[in-house]
Amino acid sequence: MSGNPITLENPKSLSQLTDDEFQALLLEGVSRTFALTIPQLPQKLYSAVANAYLLCRIVDTIEDEVSLSPARKGYFFSEFINTVKTGKNPELFAVDLAPELSAQTLPAEHTLIHVSPRVIAITHGFDADQIEALSSCVETMAKGMPIFQAQNLHSGLASLSDMDRYCYYVAGCVGEMLAKLFCHYSPDIAIHNKELLSLSVSFGQGLQMTNILKDIWDDAQRGVCWLPQDIFTETGFDLKNLTPETDDARFRLGLEHLISIAHGHLRNALTYTKLIPAKETGIRNFCLWALGMALLTLRKIKQNLDFNRSEQVKISRNSVKATVITTKLIGRSNTLLTLLFNLIGRKLETPDWTYSMHSDTATFSETISSINQTPASMQLKNRESDI
Repeated sequence: MSGNPITLENPKSLSQLTDDEFQALLLEGVSRTFALTIPQLPQKLYSAVANAYLLCRIVDTIEDEVSLSPARKGYFFSEFINTVKTGKNPELFAVDLAPELSAQTLPAEHTLIHVSPRVIAITHGFDADQIEALSSCVETMAKGMPIFQAQNLHSGLASLSDMDRYCYYVAGCVGEMLAKLFCHYSPDIAIHNKELLSLSVSFGQGLQMTNILKDIWDDAQRGVCWLPQDIFTETGFDLKNLTPETDDARFRLGLEHLISIAHGHLRNALTYTKLIPAKETGIRNFCLWALGMALLTLRKIKQNLDFNRSEQVKISRNSVKATVITTKLIGRSNTLLTLLFNLIGRKLETPDWTYSMHSDTATFSETISSINQTPASMQLKNRESDI
């Protein structure tokens, strides 16, 4: 073994690591949260889920790269989709993309792109069903995310239905992928395949909506708003007037409504988790830690509706530790989990209010189907022509 220190700053040094060590180090660099939760999974699941997250992070890196034009992003999305599906030409993809990344991209993400051929080689060491789950998720994300990123989002999304679509492309499809991997791992879990796949989309949306609410003001600094206009139109507030100095009861009421909706999705996440056999403590911990931290974040937002910085509603390290300890203690009991969820979330629902849907699920499904049949580059081209 070489005497060179193994660091993310020296991509070549990572060749000294086993595949699991390699993926673990990359996870620590690009996401401390997932570096904490993914190792809770059984060994037979760990490698695939770690790999899946790294693939999704590559999609995020392309989408977030400020130096790339929409057309150039479309090119790299198409190349990456094909590479993940087939395992072919990963070196060419990395060599093409790496020089175009700017200094604004995190150093760990620069490294991730440099070593992406090995990430993809690991992908193609999995079973065919696992490869299909990962590549399908990557394709959905890479084709769906640009549709929203290409819009003028200064004043928010048009409707909650649009938020549903956005959350699906960035989180719901990841939930579907995880459900597929869990079912592939265990026949006992696969018994609930249909219900898990349905609930997984809601699980992902609950987590993503929580992040959107927490990061309202960070996003606003970038001129972006992911809040749905129709929710606030109903309360009498125009998102065009939103600033960190906003002190308006109508805006706070809209936030309460979104918190209530997100809480409903997290309740579905709990139902999802309770379908996982109690003996699968690693998978349950993986789900419950994410669910618990999201629920605590929603509660903090509800208690501080006038916040204007994300740090004000970020849960403490002690809250994270408490989540970990509590789930380890009661994670096998569906009854205790339900009681705890109800206790923590008891004030998150908005009484006597329901959202009037402006578009049905069928329309959403048709949109997803259409996007999955259309190349990412064409999606970008079509969206550019609309602007």
